Amino acid sequence: MDLVSPPPPPPHSAGYSSPPHANPIATTPNTPNSASSPSPSNSTTPTTPSRYENQKRRDWNTFCQYLRNHRPPLSLPMCSGAHVLEFLRYLDQFGKTKVHNQTCPFFGLPNPPAPCPCPLRQAWGSLDALIGRLRAAYEEHGGRPEANPFGARAVRIYLREVRDFQAKARGVSYEKKRKRPKQKVTVTPPPSDSGPNG
Repeated sequence: MDLVSPPPPPPHSAGYSSPPHANPIATTPNTPNSASSPSPSNSTTPTTPSRYENQKRRDWNTFCQYLRNHRPPLSLPMCSGAHVLEFLRYLDQFGKTKVHNQTCPFFGLPNPPAPCPCPLRQAWGSLDALIGRLRAAYEEHGGRPEANPFGARAVRIYLREVRDFQAKARGVSYEKKRKRPKQKVTVTPPPSDSGPNG
């Protein structure tokens, strides 16, 4: 949702008038107003989307492209948790995290001493963050929270299984780190230089 009002139409130059569909705001829904330049009459400045928002948009576009390329093509309302799982498995081929098989001699070693033929996969943390962004994007694009395929029970179970297996295979712990309570900083006044005599 852009809260920035569209810029005033440009003055007509000699013999040229812009077509009615040339407004970048009308042709690119759900994108930030980065195509228009700020005008002096516009009191609000367009904000650049955060890194999270940019990543969420890219993830959403990737998922929608996956649905379009699916055989048979899928529409978003027909998408289920099973399709989300297919998407996550599809992404594994682009992973960069070595996940040792149970038969590998380096299974459970955090720093293996030599290379091995075990597959590269998407790291659990990356998948977990991806699902969080897609879950939010789904609802931002009009999806009902109770029908959100990214929040399906099967997806949560899959992520938990991936986390547990990768923790064992890589010899790392994914336990949440407990936050320590913040220490209260007390400021004590410096001792005064004046003694009892003044």
